[in-house]
Amino acid sequence: MPRGVAFWLVGVTSTLLVMSSAVPSPMYVVYQQEWHFSAAMITVIFGVYGICVLGSMLLFGSLSDTVGRRPVLLGALVLMLAAMTLFALAHGVAWLLAARIVQGMGVGIATGTVGAALIELAPRNAPSRGTLVNTTAPVLGAAVGPLIGGMLVQYGPAPTVLSYLLLLAVFAVAGAVLVFLPETAPNAGGRFQLKPRRISIPAPARRSFAVLALTVATVWAFGGTFQALGPSLVADLLHSQNHLLGGAVVAVLAAAGAIGQPVFGRLTGRQPVVAGGVILVLGVIGLLAGMATSSVPVFIGGIAILGLGWGAVFMGAFRLMAALADPEHRGELLAAVYIVAYLGLSLPAIGAGIAVRYFGLYATMSVFAVVVAVLMVVSMAGLPLLSHRHRSAESLARDVPVAVPHPCCPPHPDATGVSPKVPVGV
Repeated sequence: MPRGVAFWLVGVTSTLLVMSSAVPSPMYVVYQQEWHFSAAMITVIFGVYGICVLGSMLLFGSLSDTVGRRPVLLGALVLMLAAMTLFALAHGVAWLLAARIVQGMGVGIATGTVGAALIELAPRNAPSRGTLVNTTAPVLGAAVGPLIGGMLVQYGPAPTVLSYLLLLAVFAVAGAVLVFLPETAPNAGGRFQLKPRRISIPAPARRSFAVLALTVATVWAFGGTFQALGPSLVADLLHSQNHLLGGAVVAVLAAAGAIGQPVFGRLTGRQPVVAGGVILVLGVIGLLAGMATSSVPVFIGGIAILGLGWGAVFMGAFRLMAALADPEHRGELLAAVYIVAYLGLSLPAIGAGIAVRYFGLYATMSVFAVVVAVLMVVSMAGLPLLSHRHRSAESLARDVPVAVPHPCCPPHPDATGVSPKVPVGV
């Protein structure tokens, strides 16, 4: 396969992987109505995916360095085919949990491989294209997935089956074509070796890491909880049974988060975190106003504003955290960042789902939004505590490129352009 064709094929595969993980969001309401389970179970089904992605990234992230990009990608696609089959055949909660576990493993295994392959296959006259595609393709999938899922649930036959059958066919075609992918890993062909990612936070950076970890956990907590419960919120509080609208609100959050990164990308140091934090708090106010008035435009407007701040905050925090370690050890520190992020994505969502059972969806989401805003203010207040033994993280962050992961779908750390010396495979 020509390298140019291979590059775009890997980019499309990256989009499909994230899109498949976002497609179920508008279906959770349908599953809940059919199988009569609680909102807590929705968040467990959602949260187990994030935990499995994290586990796979940390355990198998460097696998493609030894056995090659192509076999690892093909193995990940086999897992995705199994996950789509489980979704399509699902007739109970256990099936959904199994599907999300397999899906999380597939996405986690593929994430590092896709990021490395895009950098290695990027045109020699445009090497930055690998970083660009790796950061935009997952965002596109995160925005398009809920829209397609919501549209097919609302207007297509077999609302809980059709989306997965289509993805099953697409992944099968992608796998058949990826067989001809040129191998780009320098040491491909080696034996299977399980090398869990080393995790390390430099001692001088631990105070700064703790402050920024609160920031990252806060934005991911809202992202995860809203992806799990947002469509239910639309159905129950905005008195709308339109599943396309349920998918649209999740897509708006993802798209606004993506826009927030380039909009605030020229800001340096703490500035994106402060500016984004203020916008995020304003978005929370708009969200609460939309919930109180059952106004769809106000609700979606609040989500869009919140998402804009969400993207800026995470971009700024990621830059600052990436700057806390020397380039040779940055991969180890970024592994810790992803642990914070994915636990923030999963555990608060599960906690919110349990709270819904006792306090109701409106009260839980209202309190949760307020807590997110308060934690964001606390995070901004803690920014002056940032420190480093040699140079401040703020000054170091000016040297870190703009391209960073999206809060709902982080790519491989190397593909962010943070450092060419970071080992492949978080």
